[in-house]
Amino acid sequence: MKFHWFHLMPWPDLPDDFQQKHRSVWVDPDYALYDPEKGNAVYNEYLDELEFAEKVGFDGLGVNEHHSNAYGLMPSPNLIAAALARRTERAALLVMGNSIALYNPAVRVAEEFAMLDVISGGRLIAGFPVGTSMDTNFTYGVTPATLRERYYEAHDLILQAWTDKGVSTFNGKHNQVRYLNPWPRPLQQPHPPIWIPGGGSIETWSWCADMNYLYSYLSYSGYIRAKRTIDMWWEQIDQRGLERNPFQCGFAQAFLVAETDAEAKKLYEKHVDYFYNRCLHVYPGFADAPGYRTNATVKAGMRSQMEMIKTIAKERQSWEALVENGYIIAGSPDTVCEKLEQMATTLHSGHIMALQQLGNMPRDLTLYNTQMFAEKVMPHFKDKFEKDYVDHWMPKPLAPGKAARPIPATLQDLRQAVAVGGGA
Repeated sequence: MKFHWFHLMPWPDLPDDFQQKHRSVWVDPDYALYDPEKGNAVYNEYLDELEFAEKVGFDGLGVNEHHSNAYGLMPSPNLIAAALARRTERAALLVMGNSIALYNPAVRVAEEFAMLDVISGGRLIAGFPVGTSMDTNFTYGVTPATLRERYYEAHDLILQAWTDKGVSTFNGKHNQVRYLNPWPRPLQQPHPPIWIPGGGSIETWSWCADMNYLYSYLSYSGYIRAKRTIDMWWEQIDQRGLERNPFQCGFAQAFLVAETDAEAKKLYEKHVDYFYNRCLHVYPGFADAPGYRTNATVKAGMRSQMEMIKTIAKERQSWEALVENGYIIAGSPDTVCEKLEQMATTLHSGHIMALQQLGNMPRDLTLYNTQMFAEKVMPHFKDKFEKDYVDHWMPKPLAPGKAARPIPATLQDLRQAVAVGGGA
């Protein structure tokens, strides 16, 4: 299995009465709740956490894109990934992703992803989400009924920009580019691995299967409720006679580890409560604009984002309920290993996006949780699936000897480097 440390970057300072006095954490939260000076500390602490995750052995570092909200402070995940590209050396940069339907022309995504791939030495994973209704329809003003056709067209433009040799032309309904010739092109050829994050759309499963992309289910309802959705994804694979390769499936799950089950509750309960009660406080009118979900998805009975949030609200009365219903996997290393084994067996998912910072969890506690998981849980699962399946959905970076080296740290190092290079 592969483990990716995934950061939502929530605003950690929402007031206790946020639900009572503010109708939504998304689209129209009061700007007065944001403090840029505190934001300086928050961003840098969050980057510390991501960088630490690489040091303790995580396979990838995950970031994503959201707008006008206190749930996730990354309107541009590419900026965060760019910082990580210089401050990390080994871990994949899992950008989940750019909401490609929002950009016109979408060649901008092709350019910036190519830059990230080159700077990082070929460590980029390119995520192409459709985007939430809050982000796409209300914040960026895209008509819901056109969202998916914009998405497919943007995807085709990006792939053409990465793979066509020389100058080409793209003449779509929503994007027209007379001279398509982006510099740079990606280091990984023909392009970085593509992951598609989704919440349970019929079309997304079918398209991922046809394109041989990785499908990643992002949900805060946990692994128990995810089974139906993941089963429907694997049915799409079966219908095409393809291999049920677990590395073609990703899943996001919260993990909270301590020495004992009781200590886990003591350490993490208030931060989990902050996340589920404030960071997921979404006004129903923003969560599912008419036309956002396709007819096929509605007919299949797949729940909307708002319906999932309502379910979470009903079942989040206690820490015990969240643990029992699988929303979070929490407790001692033995407990977490047991639940993780259940999850891996149930979902057959080889890429796990571990949510280890939730809500207003402070940096030191986040680092403790991260190290506990890395040292006492991950080693038991590193070889799972590896002997029977080939992972085609991870980056193929430059060998260490070929990747760019950090600059010498001392004057003596500089003198030696110049002498070796024949510059003095």
